Amino acid sequence: MSRNRRATLAMLFVGMAVFSGLYTTQAMLPVLVDALGLSSAQAALTVSAATGGLALCVVPASILSERFGRGRVLIISALAAAGLGLVVPFAHTGWQLIFLRGAQGAVMAGAPATAMAWLAEELDSRALPKAMGIYVAGTSVGGLTGRLIPTAVAEVSDWRGALWASAAASLLFALIVALLLPPQEHFRPKKIRVGTETQALLAHWKNPELAAFFITAFLTMGAFVSLYNFIGFRLIDHFGIPPVIAGLVFVIYLSGTWSSAKAGSLITRYGRRSTLAGALMLMAAGALATLGPLWVALAGLLAFTAGFFAAHSTASGWVGAAATHDRAEASSMYIFSYYLGSSVVGAATGWVFGVAPWGVFVAVITALSAAVALLALLAGSFSD
Repeated sequence: MSRNRRATLAMLFVGMAVFSGLYTTQAMLPVLVDALGLSSAQAALTVSAATGGLALCVVPASILSERFGRGRVLIISALAAAGLGLVVPFAHTGWQLIFLRGAQGAVMAGAPATAMAWLAEELDSRALPKAMGIYVAGTSVGGLTGRLIPTAVAEVSDWRGALWASAAASLLFALIVALLLPPQEHFRPKKIRVGTETQALLAHWKNPELAAFFITAFLTMGAFVSLYNFIGFRLIDHFGIPPVIAGLVFVIYLSGTWSSAKAGSLITRYGRRSTLAGALMLMAAGALATLGPLWVALAGLLAFTAGFFAAHSTASGWVGAAATHDRAEASSMYIFSYYLGSSVVGAATGWVFGVAPWGVFVAVITALSAAVALLALLAGSFSD
């Protein structure tokens, strides 16, 4: 197996390892509400805590990778997060579960913090878009397994057994990464200087192109997680679908697997800006469709998911190309914004869901998607 192919395959499993653990409670939110006596918004904090912990630690993890290497930090992070995932089900209360999920997200940070930088440093510009698309496809597959495995196991076990099964899958994916990921050839360690690293991070915000990507990451990920946090409640309460069947809605994630890999060819044909704006408008249209009858809502969710993953694949790959220096810091700032949006927007829309009808909730999601699409179209500094 060639080095490029081995690296690309390893990054597929990186995405699977991270996302199978990060969102493992999302499909089980109605189950956690019943088992632990939480409100829907409190149950959603098991997702926001994990993404918040990741967001807070992604920059320190990126800085450590400048000294100790991307691959080493990536592998240790993936293995440690999977190991901690086996501890999470020992929680006795909802708040203990939320705390442990936050800790799991924190140790998980090293993998997404370094994955894009690893690819940007080790692969040439021709191979990078495809490899980035495969990595993002891995995140969609991981998101799917991380939701379907606990949903299925919860039918024959309790929520603890469901989370243990999901953690075991994450550990398997992480072990495959450790075996496949090639050693870096172009990495040169740097001395860690906190002041210098902080300046490098903040300097990227002075680049309008990169700043637009960071805002895109914050708002699109926030919108995406918000809709998936509460679509299960909508299916169960409004359409009367049994919880185990409602959990199968995450099969729609496969549309993200296809669209993230497809984004590379769309970029070649239409350019990055048009691809990004089109994907974001697809997200907005898909969110609006969830207001319709069941079949329309499911079709809308499919479009919303495909649009999100195409947008994420385009924007994340563009960061590596646009950052001409301190690429690890640029990637970590993108990931920080991405997961901060998941945590902050996801928690805020939980409040909206609790006090307002579904139409108002969807209006918020649609507005976020449309606003970022407008940003992509109007940002004159964008260049292909």
